[in-house]
Parts: sequence; C-alpha cells; structure tokens
Amino acid sequence: MEEQSNAKLAWLEERVGRVHLRQRLGIERDFEARVLGQGIAFFHLENWYSIHGLIRGCLRLSGLYGHGRRNTTRLETNQHDVRIEGLAEAFEGYRILHITDLHLDMSPDLTHVLIESVRKVDYDLCVLTGDYRASTYGPHEDAMHEMQNLRVHLKGPVYGVLGNHDTIMMVHDMEEMGVRMLLNEALPIRRGDAELYLGGIDDAHYFRVDNVEKVAEQIPAGATSILLSHSPETYKQAAHADFSVMLCGHTHGGQICLPGGVPVIYDARCPRSMASGSWRYHDLLGYTSRGSGASIVVARLNCNPEITVHRLCRA
Repeated sequence: MEEQSNAKLAWLEERVGRVHLRQRLGIERDFEARVLGQGIAFFHLENWYSIHGLIRGCLRLSGLYGHGRRNTTRLETNQHDVRIEGLAEAFEGYRILHITDLHLDMSPDLTHVLIESVRKVDYDLCVLTGDYRASTYGPHEDAMHEMQNLRVHLKGPVYGVLGNHDTIMMVHDMEEMGVRMLLNEALPIRRGDAELYLGGIDDAHYFRVDNVEKVAEQIPAGATSILLSHSPETYKQAAHADFSVMLCGHTHGGQICLPGGVPVIYDARCPRSMASGSWRYHDLLGYTSRGSGASIVVARLNCNPEITVHRLCRA
C-alpha cells in the first residue's frame, strides 16, 4: 500500500509539478474538517458534522424528509444555448455535457440514475466540475469506484476539475479511467481547422489553489475560451482574463430552496443571481449547475438535481 502511495505521489509530482502538489497536499492536511478558516467563504457548513443530523431531524419533523430524499433521484436533463460572439462556424451547434457535484459515495442510487440519463443524451464533449466524494477529507476509493462505473457510459472526450470535497490524490485515478483533469491548465479543442480553448482551475473555494492567470496565459489572445471552475466565486477574475464562458457548480442551487427555487443558503461568495442557472458578468457568459448529487443531507426541496447540455451558438 505504501509503495502504491509513493508511486502515485511520484506520478503526481511529474503531472502537476512539485510546488502545486506540495501546496495542495499541505493545505489538505492543515485544514481537514475545519469549520472555520481557509477559503473565500470563512464558514464551511459541510465540515460541521453535528449540524447534519440536526438538519435531517428538522426535515423529518416537518414531514419533508421523505419527499426531499425522493427528489434527489429526480434528475433533470436541461438544454442551454450559449451564444458566443466570434465563435468559429465549425463549432456552431457543438454540445457540451456538464455534470457537477456528484458526491457519488453519499447516494448509492445516483450512479444508476446518472447512467440512465447520460445514455439518452447526444453531446460532443463532457466536462465535470468537481466534488466527486461526499466528505471533504478521508478515503476516496468508494467515490472513484462509482466514478469508474459512470465513466464507462460517458462517450467521447471527458475533462474535469477538482472541487472543495476532492483530494489531489484523485487525479491519478481520474486520468487512469480516461478523464483529463485540468489543474490550472488549458488545451485546444479542434474541429477541422477551427479551435476553441478549454481551461480549468483547481479549487478556489476551500483550498484556494486556483490560478486563473496561469490558465489565461496558455490561451491565444482573442480565442474563444471556456473556463471550468468548481465554484462561481472566480467570476470577476475569469471575466477580466477575457474568458468567453465559465461553467461551474458547487452551490447545488441551494439544494433546499423556497418555492420558486429561491435558495435558503448557498455557500459561495457571489451574487444570488449566480447561484443557479445562466448569468452574465461584463462579457463573460456563465452557468452554475444545480449539480447531480446532494451534500450534507440526502434531500432536495424545490431544487431538483440536473445535468446540462450546453449548445454553442454564434451570437
């Protein structure tokens, strides 16, 4: 086991660089399970484990827990048109399947529901914007096992970023199963002679190891570019770095919402309008997915889970 761990560490150092690896692992160790501190959002509800039972108890007393639990498997497939100025004609109608916040080891039924949903969808490329496991620390093998089961049913290229529930040790497993992880990196997506750039940053919410500038420097000036970020909190940096589109998650759309989908709480430092669905900031077009899984408690109210197919269109 120790030999396997050392081999993974050596692979990761080669893959992401010595400094990024040491920084990410060091922060993971220093801030395991902390409720207060580190990250843009000072308070981290998901690490306050005593509150989880309290929320479940309140939902049971209100008679809403059973309904909320059933909602977690009512996965919606949403279609979203993204109208981009300067988009190459070759990418007109290009479809990107966006999945985020799976927390696969928390809800055993979710993998099957996801598989059934993605098998019915047509798309050209799939992106995953983080949070593959339920806890913010500890073992990740169960989540990776479920992720492998899902990956078999994802066609074409698949790209991903890490979220605030994810350890950098997942990168080896994800890439072994054919998910190209983007850790402050960008690469071109080509269609004929045309290209657009796909970039991804490491977690900005809790670990704060994102580097939008590094990603932007890998993209030619004026190129159409899509940034994958776990959280919408980096919207200002992305806009001023001239990204065309930003796809993210993290908020779960609130997960437990008032009628009309108004989130009671959303754990991200951004305007409420960016907590769910499409939004715009200057020239940046953004979309915050409600996510596929559930966090803290396996329940959703007025906020069903989703996967989204983004269709690129010329503005």
